[in-house]
This record gives sequence, C-alpha cells and structure tokens, in this order.
Amino acid sequence: MKNWKEIIRHKTFRYIDHSTATMVAGKPNTALASFAMDDALAISVSEAASPPVIRLWVHPDTIVLGIPDSRLPHIDAGMAFLEEKNYQGIVRNSGGLAVALDEGVLNISLIIPGANDLSIYDCYEAMVQFVQAMFADLTDAMEAYEIVGSYCPGDYDLSINGKKFAGISQRRVKKGISVQIYLDIEGNSKARASLIREFYHIAKQNEETTFTYPEVTPDVMASLSDLLGIPLTVEEVKQRVMDTLNGLTEEIITMPMQDTEQKNFDKRYQQMIKRNENI
Repeated sequence: MKNWKEIIRHKTFRYIDHSTATMVAGKPNTALASFAMDDALAISVSEAASPPVIRLWVHPDTIVLGIPDSRLPHIDAGMAFLEEKNYQGIVRNSGGLAVALDEGVLNISLIIPGANDLSIYDCYEAMVQFVQAMFADLTDAMEAYEIVGSYCPGDYDLSINGKKFAGISQRRVKKGISVQIYLDIEGNSKARASLIREFYHIAKQNEETTFTYPEVTPDVMASLSDLLGIPLTVEEVKQRVMDTLNGLTEEIITMPMQDTEQKNFDKRYQQMIKRNENI
C-alpha cells in the first residue's frame, strides 16, 4: 500500500469552499449539485486541466441515499417520511448507503489523478490518515474499521472508542478519483441516526430483501465534539483542513470554474436529476 502522503502530496492544490455558498455553478447548492461538481472536477483533474482539489461542502437537513437504498420495497413511503421531517432525500452516484447531513456535518472531497495507479484502498487509507493528521494534536485514538449498527457501515468507518463520527465513499471518473468523507463535527448525532433508522423501518417494513440494510443503533454514533470533549465547530475544522493541506503542498490556489468544467457540471447535474426522478 502506498504512503498516504505520497498520494496526497502535490505541488499545487486547488481549494474550493462551497460550505456556505447558496449557488454552485448556477444551481442551488444542494447535494445534487455537490455530486455533479465532484464529477466535473474529477474529469478536470483527470485531464490535467486543474490541479488536485480539496473541496469543502455542507448541506442543511439532507439524507444522502446510496443506490441500494433507492431499491427499498417501500421507498416512496420512506421519501414521504423524510419530506415530512423537512429533510431532502437524494440518491448519490458514489458508493455506500444512507448518510445524514446538516449544518454540523462537514464534507470533504479529495479529488486527485491516478485512478490507474492507485487502488481503492490506497485512497481510502489516504483520507483516513489525512483526517488523523488534522486532529493529531487532540487525539491518537481515531481508528478505521466497520462500526456495526452505524448507518452506511464500511471497512473505513472512522471512530473513537467504538463510536463512529465519519464515513468515506469513493467515486472514479475517467482517471480522476473523488474520495468523499463526511465528518460529524457538532450537533445531535443520535437524532440523525434515529432518523435514518426510522427511514429504513418505513421504507423496508420488515420485508425480505436480497440486499442487507443496516439495523441502525444510534448509540454507536457520535460527534467529534462529544468524543473529544471539546466544542468544535465546522469553521474550526475547515481551518484544520487548510493547515494540514499546507503541510502537503507548495501552494494552495483558488481558480474560477473553467468553461469545460461548467459544461461537464451541467451534464452531470442532469444525470443526477435523472437518477433521482423515480424517488
């Protein structure tokens, strides 16, 4: 497995902060736009039209579903439940299952080239160690392994003392790689987990399914603020992203959206709309 710093270390990084934007590339800043944007940037990085990218994003009251979730036997009832709770439900184009987002959850997309050379595990491990480095002054107890009972469980769940605070997904477009992590920074983690547990109960209704959906146990989820005993904020963690990135690159730049990126975004956004038409 390659060293994580070798994977992330590039001479130049492009920094994009969409965490407080109201519009992204001419569209409302929803999770639909975020996944389309990451695809557009992955294409751009793949074609060397952009340096590698770190993009930060936050969405209020959104449940991001995985493709298997869209096949739940009573998905219509599940979506109606989310709407009743004033949550937007969308199906993403990367791996995994349902995840809860709100203004206390920071999402980080690491978008790098090298899909032909880097394994999926290389990239997951790089994101894990990047996050460990972000908080190295506060804890050395962050571990990566599946937290049974969490929502969107996977081998690269990030936890402290068995309580999950982050999950990672990955998407590859051409030779570009988008490694996406949600970090539960502040707020009510158990309420988020309870919402997803109820969504599954309503959308599955105890029917037998070929796919195994998680039995969510809210007690295995927690925010970093709770786990570290420090009142962290999303803004403070954004600064930690920047500080950690500074140690891995010679320069961090911002640059406007390129014409080709806008075209690719528009195309991918329409694909996201189409993906979500039937739910």
